[in-house]
Amino acid sequence: MKRDHVVIAPDKFKGSLTAAEVAAHVAAGLRRARPDVPVTLLPVADGGDGTVDAAVASGFSRLQTAVTGPTGEPIVAAYAVRGSTAVVELAEASGLRRLPGGELAPLTSSSRGTGELIDAALRGGARRIVLGLGGSACTDGGAGMASALGVRFLDADGAELPPGGAALRRLASIDLGTLPSRLEDVEVVVASDVDSPLLGPDGAAEVFAPQKGASPTQVRTLEQGLARLASMAGLVAVGGRGPVHERPGAGAAGGVGFGAMTFLGAAVRPGISYLLDLLGFTTAVRGARLVITGEGSLDRQSLRGKAPVGVARAAAREGVDTVAVAGRRALTGEQLRKARIQDAFALTDIEPDPAVCMAEAGPLLERLAADRIAAAWLTGTPVPREERDRDRDL
Repeated sequence: MKRDHVVIAPDKFKGSLTAAEVAAHVAAGLRRARPDVPVTLLPVADGGDGTVDAAVASGFSRLQTAVTGPTGEPIVAAYAVRGSTAVVELAEASGLRRLPGGELAPLTSSSRGTGELIDAALRGGARRIVLGLGGSACTDGGAGMASALGVRFLDADGAELPPGGAALRRLASIDLGTLPSRLEDVEVVVASDVDSPLLGPDGAAEVFAPQKGASPTQVRTLEQGLARLASMAGLVAVGGRGPVHERPGAGAAGGVGFGAMTFLGAAVRPGISYLLDLLGFTTAVRGARLVITGEGSLDRQSLRGKAPVGVARAAAREGVDTVAVAGRRALTGEQLRKARIQDAFALTDIEPDPAVCMAEAGPLLERLAADRIAAAWLTGTPVPREERDRDRDL
């Protein structure tokens, strides 16, 4: 098979460039050096920030609607639709980046806006909901999400609980309302690579709530709320599935993984591999000569199912080599090759100042693509590895 084109499939450079912007800059650099080589841009995401953008870049339509932000403020958030499939990204409505002024509210932040996005998609005729989890501001076990879809979480007096994970300690009963009938013939898939359970030392509160501003005392409060939710939810779980708090992924996004499995009957799938299938990666890579992936930092976290490794493994199944771009690289050549990434090119290779790398990431990516990647991988005279000095142990 003749291999001609290059597939550019990066994740975002967090705090600097979106995945689509990374792909565009890499493509600009390659075209400058090798205008004869066709390029295919396919920005990707692993279920977290940027999932809707990646879906839109692959041909989905972007729809916007007014929803409730994590602390109750009205916001406008987007989801993506193609045919009867809708892609909903929790970070769009209930993410840390949606907190007014960045002010953390670990006890009261809610996932309600995510449920409102799902509601909008269902009303629009979606029969498959792909829910990307990551970057959440809340630790409410998905109660806010479910409440937006008609589920009522009640205290001992029959009053609805206020938003947030702390209030769940007073949960006395759950009324599913009409939600089960709304979900008939609807497939819900959670795309996430978080394998944490809901409770315990590896769970949503203990591991992730401190990142959302929770003190040790508040972590205990949130753990108690999630434990109460788990004990009550098993009585009403959609489809009689029973409690799912020990399942991998239940602790994703402050327990929204648990809420999706329990109240929406969701199945959990590995984020990057599922989304690559959804975005048509296999078709795009067939017949390619090279895949270029990447993210802001290539480090040990990347090896735990992050987008670049998922892309590289999927490309390897089609017999295509993968190289990566990054802001910084903290992996050895051996670690990269075990992850099926043949080489890595970091902005810090050509600009040692991290602040400049952040501010000038786009132009620097174009330089990397034109001067390093094209020379090493798209010609017959690759730059010697010792000169590129990217295979050293860091």
